[in-house]
Amino acid sequence: MDINILNGKKHIHFIGIGGSGMYPLAQILHSQGYYLTGSDNNETETLDAVRKMGIPVFIGQRAENVEGADLIVHTAAIMEDNPELMAARASGVPVLERAELLGIVTSWFERAVCVSGTHGKTTATSMITQILYTAGIDLSAYIGGKLPCIGGSGIAGKSDILVCESCEFEDHYLRLFPDISVILNIDADHLDYFGTLDNIIASFRKFAQNTSKVLIVNKSDENTMKAVEGLDKPMLTFGRDSSCDFYPENVKHENGLLTTYDAMFRGEKLGQITLHVAGIHNVLNSLAAVAAAHFLGIDFAAVQKGLEDFRGAKRRFEKLGFEKGVTVVDDYAHHPTELEATLRAAMEMNFRKVWAVFQPFTFSRTKLLLDDFARVLRIPDHAVLTDIMGSREKNTYGIFTRHLAEKIPGCIWFPQDETKEWDDERKYANFSQICDYVCENVQEGDLVITLGCGDAYKIAKMILKKLSEEV
Repeated sequence: MDINILNGKKHIHFIGIGGSGMYPLAQILHSQGYYLTGSDNNETETLDAVRKMGIPVFIGQRAENVEGADLIVHTAAIMEDNPELMAARASGVPVLERAELLGIVTSWFERAVCVSGTHGKTTATSMITQILYTAGIDLSAYIGGKLPCIGGSGIAGKSDILVCESCEFEDHYLRLFPDISVILNIDADHLDYFGTLDNIIASFRKFAQNTSKVLIVNKSDENTMKAVEGLDKPMLTFGRDSSCDFYPENVKHENGLLTTYDAMFRGEKLGQITLHVAGIHNVLNSLAAVAAAHFLGIDFAAVQKGLEDFRGAKRRFEKLGFEKGVTVVDDYAHHPTELEATLRAAMEMNFRKVWAVFQPFTFSRTKLLLDDFARVLRIPDHAVLTDIMGSREKNTYGIFTRHLAEKIPGCIWFPQDETKEWDDERKYANFSQICDYVCENVQEGDLVITLGCGDAYKIAKMILKKLSEEV
């Protein structure tokens, strides 16, 4: 990849500019003086924010949208037969996938903090961003979810610090130029691409090798330590116990979403941390943030305040509402390990019953991890499943929701016409059935949590609306 490809370019066009991964790139490039245009298929709050920066946005993706651009960027989600992408390729100007442009952008910063891991990337990236923002650092950030304190998924600043969520999907993070690399954990995911866990570990090792200043790694995670074993890199560790550089003591979970612990560094107490996000996994995410802030020289008082102010990124155990005595929460968890952490945390919160409404995402992941999904979806009191959201895939795996539901005792699902494509009509019918069932059976004191990286959150909003209308 030519990191100088933007030299001399003036007009950059973004296909899918409203995506959570495209918006922060647009912010940073706009701040650097490039003229930007963009397109997307639907009006969103993000597009409103893009327009407020003075960036023209086309609704609908058409060949003529790319006219005049001397560099064109697209997301991996754009299909090859998309007319705008086809026109871009035929135009003769350079065309970059989003991850390639992100890699170039990371090379511009002297302190690029790249946060990786199979689980928890968005939360840990958000925590680091919140700490630095609270400390008054004029940072840039690239996050896979929305962080309220910066008003979205990114921010463009003037300092030499960039905090960047770094995704292993199809080795995208190997295009980055990390100065400070965080590895939260390594688990079996994206097996349609990697094939085996050993291949994933080898990929993370390459990511670690690309680091120029320091590795911050979870010493309590066996796969992470395999990935960095023998590397000649400065390293800080975090984890569950005193064998790590950064570790917690006196962990206390109070009132469901409140956790406190003493942050320790090599045997010395730095101070107490208060978190308003649940679960031991978030204690570890916060310790990674403490370690990154420590390396960057941030005063610990700012670390404490930043973490106490943090209320979670959007779609990370996000409380959406409370109606008729029922608490409704949404979470992005879409891998068995993430589901297990989230559901175990939910079950410890003293709700009468926990309802898990899960949307399986991609046929390949559902097929390959079917037994693991079935195991963790036995944790809540009630499991309700939507149809599988195929996203970028065709169902060449012959996998359907019924295959998962049959492995979970008492699971609720609503059979659909499996020969029909997952279109808006079918999805709305499926979501409506689930909403009606939950509202008819949920009781005061219950928790309903929608789960998945697709659009299961729409069910949560439908449930709140229906409950609010009931007399």
